Amino acid sequence: MARRAEVSIKTVSRVVNGEPGVSEALATRVRTAVQELGYRHNLAASNLRRGQRTASIGVLVDDLGNAFCSEVLRAIEDRARGRGIVLLASSTDEDVDRERELIDGLLSRRIDGMIVMPTGRDQRHLTVEHADGVPVVTVDRRPADPGIDGVVVDNAGGARTAVAHLLAHGHRRIGILGDASDIVTALERRDGYRRALADAGLPHDPALERLGARTREEASAHATELLALADPPTAFFAARNVLCTGVVDALRRQGRSHEVGLVGFDDVPLAELLDPPVTVIRQDTRAIGEQAMDLLLARLDGDQGPGRVVDLPTELVVRGSGEIPAPAVDRG
Repeated sequence: MARRAEVSIKTVSRVVNGEPGVSEALATRVRTAVQELGYRHNLAASNLRRGQRTASIGVLVDDLGNAFCSEVLRAIEDRARGRGIVLLASSTDEDVDRERELIDGLLSRRIDGMIVMPTGRDQRHLTVEHADGVPVVTVDRRPADPGIDGVVVDNAGGARTAVAHLLAHGHRRIGILGDASDIVTALERRDGYRRALADAGLPHDPALERLGARTREEASAHATELLALADPPTAFFAARNVLCTGVVDALRRQGRSHEVGLVGFDDVPLAELLDPPVTVIRQDTRAIGEQAMDLLLARLDGDQGPGRVVDLPTELVVRGSGEIPAPAVDRG
């Protein structure tokens, strides 16, 4: 290429690697030679020569098909693209053995770092010592190792806000549908639900609590069971977006969409187009992804400081379903 462009090898290197110090005229000659010769930059080789690895990172989330996970992933990707970093992304399906297997596979490919939504409470395989020195940032779940960076949201506070909103509209029997009880975020949101009831001087009723739902179909079945109780809930708090859609299905089948209140945690695709539109506790998925990538980039750039955990707030988005009033008899 240097001969074709009639420039030095150093000039070609600077242009190919996007380095400054080359005039536009010379850069144009090099780029023309690149096109004519069909050259493709070997980024892995360049990084190895500079003492780096592969300009790639691994991202492990619960479910790439879930809107929350995919939106966080997109924010990470957009941030990484500016640094020429590519992503290797996979779903763990909340399976700790699968998570460990995926991490081993990523490390064998000499990735530069990982962003992980940890499965379970045992995170020993995420420590720097076990991750072969590769920096790790957790998202959605707080890191167990104080030396690891993380990005979390106020799950308990968001759930407390959701239930307080339903209480403000007269509801006293509020059902909760949550994820598996071994998932930290599910327990945090259940605790927020219970705290809101306690704030209102109400005990939590175990008969109205359903944890362990993972799919839309399971959530719909649980909601249907609760609605069949002798003293059914007049409102629901669905502690995950996919569970919220299951509640919507159950209410629609019974023709009760405008009778029973509903607030979901995480936004629901096309929530504003449903009838009624769904009120949610929204997480800032873009901020979560960007903050996680920024923490990882800082480590890749040499930051050796103590672990940092970024706590982000949630937002109540009022749309209609959460503002359905309780029946007059239940309002006392």
